[in-house]
Amino acid sequence: MTEIAPAARPTGQVALVDLLDRLLGTGVALAGDITISLAGVDLVRVELRALVSSVRAEGRG
Repeated sequence: MTEIAPAARPTGQVALVDLLDRLLGTGVALAGDITISLAGVDLVRVELRALVSSVRAEGRG
Protein backbone atom coordinates (compact mmCIF):
# COMPACT_ATOMS: atom_id res chain seq x y z
CA MET A 1 0.00 0.00 0.00
CA THR A 2 1.19 3.49 -0.76
CA GLU A 3 1.19 6.04 2.03
CA ILE A 4 0.45 9.65 1.26
CA ALA A 5 2.54 12.08 3.27
CA PRO A 6 0.69 15.05 4.77
CA ALA A 7 1.27 18.38 3.05
CA ALA A 8 4.10 20.34 4.59
CA ARG A 9 3.01 23.58 6.23
CA PRO A 10 5.26 26.56 5.69
CA THR A 11 6.76 27.72 8.95
CA GLY A 12 8.26 30.94 7.60
CA GLN A 13 6.74 34.33 7.05
CA VAL A 14 4.09 34.99 4.41
CA ALA A 15 4.72 37.83 1.97
CA LEU A 16 2.14 40.61 1.89
CA VAL A 17 1.63 40.10 -1.84
CA ASP A 18 0.80 36.42 -1.32
CA LEU A 19 -1.64 37.28 1.46
CA LEU A 20 -3.41 39.91 -0.66
CA ASP A 21 -3.57 37.52 -3.61
CA ARG A 22 -5.21 34.85 -1.48
CA LEU A 23 -7.66 37.29 0.13
CA LEU A 24 -8.69 38.83 -3.19
CA GLY A 25 -9.03 35.41 -4.78
CA THR A 26 -11.54 34.27 -2.18
CA GLY A 27 -13.05 37.63 -1.23
CA VAL A 28 -13.10 39.43 2.11
CA ALA A 29 -15.93 41.07 4.04
CA LEU A 30 -14.96 43.78 6.53
CA ALA A 31 -17.20 45.38 9.14
CA GLY A 32 -16.63 47.89 11.89
CA ASP A 33 -18.44 50.36 14.14
CA ILE A 34 -17.12 53.60 15.61
CA THR A 35 -19.02 55.52 18.28
CA ILE A 36 -17.91 58.84 19.77
CA SER A 37 -19.66 59.66 23.02
CA LEU A 38 -19.37 62.33 25.69
CA ALA A 39 -20.69 61.86 29.23
CA GLY A 40 -22.57 58.73 28.21
CA VAL A 41 -24.32 60.42 25.25
CA ASP A 42 -23.56 59.08 21.78
CA LEU A 43 -22.63 62.03 19.56
CA VAL A 44 -21.39 60.33 16.38
CA ARG A 45 -21.86 56.78 15.18
CA VAL A 46 -20.27 55.40 12.02
CA GLU A 47 -20.92 51.92 10.64
CA LEU A 48 -18.41 50.67 8.10
CA ARG A 49 -19.04 47.77 5.73
CA ALA A 50 -16.83 46.70 2.82
CA LEU A 51 -16.69 43.75 0.46
CA VAL A 52 -13.37 43.26 -1.33
CA SER A 53 -13.10 40.80 -4.17
CA SER A 54 -11.34 40.42 -7.49
CA VAL A 55 -13.17 40.85 -10.78
CA ARG A 56 -12.21 38.59 -13.62
CA ALA A 57 -13.04 39.49 -17.19
CA GLU A 58 -13.46 36.23 -19.07
CA GLY A 59 -14.36 35.91 -22.70
CA ARG A 60 -13.24 39.40 -23.67
CA GLY A 61 -11.74 39.92 -26.94
